[in-house]
Amino acid sequence: MELLSFVILMAIAGALVAYSLVPRRAKAEETIKRRLAGRKQLDPTQDIRVQARKQARESIVKKATPMLSRLVMPVSDQEQSLLRIKLMQAGYRHPQAQMIFLASKTACMVVGLLAGAVIGPSLGYDFKTTAAVAMLAGGIGFLAPGFWLDSMIRSRQKKIRKGLPDILDLLVVSVESGLALDAAIKRVGEEMAMVHPEISEEFRIATVESQMGIPRSEALENMANRTGIEEVRSLVSVITQAERFGTSVAKALRNQGDALRVKRRQQAEEKAQKTAVKLMIPLVLFIFPAMGVVLAGPAAIRVMEAFAE
Repeated sequence: MELLSFVILMAIAGALVAYSLVPRRAKAEETIKRRLAGRKQLDPTQDIRVQARKQARESIVKKATPMLSRLVMPVSDQEQSLLRIKLMQAGYRHPQAQMIFLASKTACMVVGLLAGAVIGPSLGYDFKTTAAVAMLAGGIGFLAPGFWLDSMIRSRQKKIRKGLPDILDLLVVSVESGLALDAAIKRVGEEMAMVHPEISEEFRIATVESQMGIPRSEALENMANRTGIEEVRSLVSVITQAERFGTSVAKALRNQGDALRVKRRQQAEEKAQKTAVKLMIPLVLFIFPAMGVVLAGPAAIRVMEAFAE
């Protein structure tokens, strides 16, 4: 019986295979007509659905491509210029600095995705949780270079603000000693290279631009844009106005230096006033509980002993 059943099944299978291989004339003619007409082997309704799905995919890709490209590479010239200015404010002026920064963002994102994909299964997470962790790590990796760049800009601006009054004092001495303003700027840039290298570098770049034929006011304005500091912009405005109206440049620089020194002292006083408020958190969290235990601990022990008796 088993052998007979096997033979019957094999015969049925062979018949089905043979039937599928036999060409059907009607279907062959229809296929030839469709090929000649240049159409696919789809009915009209299915063709419409395929076209609708194709158009939907094309529209999604068309909308998503600018967004992804903006994340990886700034699209407009204004965004590229803004990124270039931020890199210059951080002190990176290499021609390939913008490309390296964008490549670092992409690399950090890929590293974050891979790290999340590896850490998730090792901690026993399921697929959805692992995918969420990987996406979160990738997003953090993508944003990390931007945070780092902002931190570098703030650090460099802080150093420039700290050395600007000293630079102004030396600039005033140089101008009052008889040097022209261009020569004074050059001398200050050379003398302050060891003490305040950041602001010294900016003064030397302004000197080189002036030697290349750029007007001094424009070179100083470029220096203010490279630093992104309001004090430097105010200094440039003071120098420009003094030259335009024919007033004493040395006196204007001295007044500007005094104003910057007063502003720096006021900022130090403001930070000192904030110290008392900032100390409240460690006092309340750490010092007061310890003092309470030391002062009230013996009394609490005696009260507990009295109730126990």
